[in-house]
Amino acid sequence: MAFDFVRYFFYKLAGINIEGRCIIYGPLIIRPIGCAKNISIGKGTFLNTEIRFGCPKDRITIGKNCQIGPRVSFETISHGLVYRPGKGRGRWTKPIVVEDEVWIGVGAIITQGVTIGRGAVVAAGAVVDEDVKPFTLVGGIPAKVIKKIDINGVF
Repeated sequence: MAFDFVRYFFYKLAGINIEGRCIIYGPLIIRPIGCAKNISIGKGTFLNTEIRFGCPKDRITIGKNCQIGPRVSFETISHGLVYRPGKGRGRWTKPIVVEDEVWIGVGAIITQGVTIGRGAVVAAGAVVDEDVKPFTLVGGIPAKVIKKIDINGVF
């Protein structure tokens, strides 16, 4: 659909920092409403459908030429495990950074404070709660290293 190639422009008008042309199949889910300013997307990046950005305070930065699968969730906020009567569990936030040329498979969850290194691949359904080194394939819950990726593109 032609709109897929210009949708990025409307998200840019909504406040997302988009460095250049990219393809956004949309829709994007941004929570809370009004926090689009906390999202940056690099030129040449592809975002599939139903991607969720939970970014109430900290930023989510996606580099250039990334491929983000459908229903990927970026969550900069978490809650503590300890319950305090009258106060609940509290909450804390940290930014997420996805460097250039990363591929994140369908349904992956990227949690607060994570950096995914250049050229890394996150397998479908993975829950990433630690940094991922460049040119590394990770998968599972929680995500663990499966293998290093040859920079010439050969596994």
